[in-house]
Amino acid sequence: MDFHQVAWRHATSCVVELWPTCRCKFFSLTETPENYTVVLDEEGFKELQPSEHLQVENSIWLPLNVVSNGNASSSSQAVGVTKIAKSVIAPLAQQHVSVFMLSTYQTDFILVREKDLSVVISSLEEEFNIYREVGGESVPVLCQDVSSCLQKNGKEAIQPTVHPVLIPQNQFCVMSLDPDTLPSIATTLIDVLFYSSSPKEDAQSSPGQDLDCIKFFSFSLIDGYISLVMDTEAQRQFPADLLFTSSSGELWRMVRIGGHPLGFDECGIVAQISQPLAESDISAYYISTFSFDHALVPEEDIVSVTDMLQHQRKEPATS
Repeated sequence: MDFHQVAWRHATSCVVELWPTCRCKFFSLTETPENYTVVLDEEGFKELQPSEHLQVENSIWLPLNVVSNGNASSSSQAVGVTKIAKSVIAPLAQQHVSVFMLSTYQTDFILVREKDLSVVISSLEEEFNIYREVGGESVPVLCQDVSSCLQKNGKEAIQPTVHPVLIPQNQFCVMSLDPDTLPSIATTLIDVLFYSSSPKEDAQSSPGQDLDCIKFFSFSLIDGYISLVMDTEAQRQFPADLLFTSSSGELWRMVRIGGHPLGFDECGIVAQISQPLAESDISAYYISTFSFDHALVPEEDIVSVTDMLQHQRKEPATS
């Protein structure tokens, strides 16, 4: 039997229009048509200069990730958020814990508010051994070690809002990069993030053209590991021999969740998407941003995923 554990450390999230200059251990930058979302640790956040363009979600978030035998869990055929949908995402949704998801090439991080930590531990401790990372070491944590860790959330169950979804036509790649080669693509990276025209701008410059693609680019540097998510058009701007992906070279399609900015308080959004995918054993990467959520599923599964989500949105709400 695999040995499973949950570990966490500190981070916070914000939207920023500028490239941060600090070198922190937990850094993620995602570009969408609306804004840039930055997730970084407290040390990195302290180095950000005040700016009128900076909007901050004023909570401390703790990134959790599930590991098996001391390594990122990879025993399931499905990858990404799918493999933790039933064991982690669903229990937290049932206890009304809002989560902020960040899937990377290497693993999946579930960010929860620090104030919800006691509920998180009491919800997961029956199935997982829980550890806290302290000085690079994993220290066991018991429910009684956390102040106010008394009981699970006793709020009355609320039927989650079924949000509309958008499925753009872009094909996406989930890739990684040797950190030693990062300087050689830095100029391209900055150009793609900040100077390349977006599909929205292209559509605006061509009246009558349908907006069937969206600009989405995600770069993460966490504990020395780099993860990149970009569409195939952006991928062509990078040297092909530096970026690597899975041996299958799989392409992904996006499901964008939300007809208006989702905010940070609503619970169950990730579970609403990930649970049906898990039941069908469909892999999914999931990236939350300041305004909307984004799930990436294999291109070969996009038709069944579309049918599944459309059916979900036609079902009458149950009390």
